[in-house]
Amino acid sequence: MIAQHPAIRRYGTAAIAEVAREIARGGIVAVPTETVYGLAADATDAAAVARIYAAKGRPGFNPLIVHVPDLAAAERIAVFDAEARALAARWWPGPLTLVLPLRRDAGIAALVTAGLDTIALRVPAHRAMRALLEACGKPLAAPSANASNGISPTRAEHVAASLGERVPLIVDDGACAAGVESTIVMAGRILRPGPITAEQLGLPLAASEGKVSAPGQLATHYAPSKPLRLNAVSGAPGEWLIGFGAVVGDDTLSASGDPVEAAARLFDALHRADASDPAAIAVAPVPEAGIGAAINDRLRRAAHR
Repeated sequence: MIAQHPAIRRYGTAAIAEVAREIARGGIVAVPTETVYGLAADATDAAAVARIYAAKGRPGFNPLIVHVPDLAAAERIAVFDAEARALAARWWPGPLTLVLPLRRDAGIAALVTAGLDTIALRVPAHRAMRALLEACGKPLAAPSANASNGISPTRAEHVAASLGERVPLIVDDGACAAGVESTIVMAGRILRPGPITAEQLGLPLAASEGKVSAPGQLATHYAPSKPLRLNAVSGAPGEWLIGFGAVVGDDTLSASGDPVEAAARLFDALHRADASDPAAIAVAPVPEAGIGAAINDRLRRAAHR
């Protein structure tokens, strides 16, 4: 049997029209956001949402983030208090996800929230996802466009390599700018660190409670197929070393030690390491401050086996 490959369309009016038609038919498509590529479907269509879970092999208890065009659309789906509205006004459009009480009349497929009475909402800034939201006129459920627990995709080719024929269409608009998933906030606490840092938000990181209350909280997540060793200052035999700053490796997150550059390159570097010949991966230490918290969160989950 000849392997089937997804169709990759360069971002533009024609590409957005084509993927919007696929969404309207109840299909799934991959589209870039400013964080990572998302696997999008109509969040009001239970069958379409089920196709996301099937394509990713995603556990049914792990909820999805819903993308909407603006705050007004978000308020039709969730109940906002003053704090949430202030965060939205400051950071939307952008890489911030708010977990809020779900309105009973929101019309969102129950599978999206995995049975929770809250919903994760984001207003994206990327031109491709915004264009698709406008073309569809529907809220879009869109987790990262990769097999569940795999490395998140920051390029169209990552999506194709991870999902193959399970996704029919991919919009290619180059590499994602942020390179790590959105910051998730619930009830004044950060559930998942991301591009918008704790310092910027002035909010604490939530302690792990051992239960899933929002997307991206599984202990094992973002993982390559090879063993991953953290805080390595040199590579051992049989390891592909991903450097940072003064630690020089086979690849580097940032030779200058810039954590923002490191975040944008993180998943790209993990994809290259996973495709390399060595049987294991090592990653240099990255400072925890600022966006380093998000980088280290993803690396710890990737190393949890």
